[in-house]
Amino acid sequence: MKLYGYWRSTAAYRVRIALQLKSLPYQSCPVHLINNGGEQHSDAYIKLNPTQLVPTLVDGDIKIRQSLAIIDYLEHKYPDVSLYPDNLVDKALVQALAYDVACEIHPLNNLRVQQYLTQQLAVDEQQKSAWVHHWITLGFEAFETQLKQTAGKYCVGDEISLADICLVPQVYNANRVNLAMQAYPLIQRVVGQCQQHPAFIAAQPENQADAQ
Repeated sequence: MKLYGYWRSTAAYRVRIALQLKSLPYQSCPVHLINNGGEQHSDAYIKLNPTQLVPTLVDGDIKIRQSLAIIDYLEHKYPDVSLYPDNLVDKALVQALAYDVACEIHPLNNLRVQQYLTQQLAVDEQQKSAWVHHWITLGFEAFETQLKQTAGKYCVGDEISLADICLVPQVYNANRVNLAMQAYPLIQRVVGQCQQHPAFIAAQPENQADAQ
């Protein structure tokens, strides 16, 4: 398998965690989102993924984009280490938390949104920072409230799930933009627990070969 991604992409980070948790070997294929105007806009990469986003997983002749679709593919193809609880209700809780991050928080703050704010709308750095902080804060406030009902060692109970896989990269991003995290003790506790796991350590951005 080949994973096309960028070391600091939160979406690619999710897939790396899933691959590590399932102990699946893969070849990392870096796509630098900044150099040369963004390598995701190259003709070669557009042929691979017309959305011009990372990550993309290539498994033989199969090409899959979108991090959650990739993880779902891995879950069904390699079910021995599951990323979901067996209980139907708990599985739905995991999915809801994962979607809170992947569908509500992350899309409003990814690179191309920030570039549009500064390049097309002429938003200054302070205003851009306020935008990013606003949407992460709104999402984390809701996530923290949900964790009061679901958390054990991890987001839902005492087993690692897709919810944790999505949360950890989003907190990494929040720390990058200097968001104050004191208001989210449960989020911090869960992330701290995850960060002790070898799979999460191996997937960390700074541990990737293309980290700069």
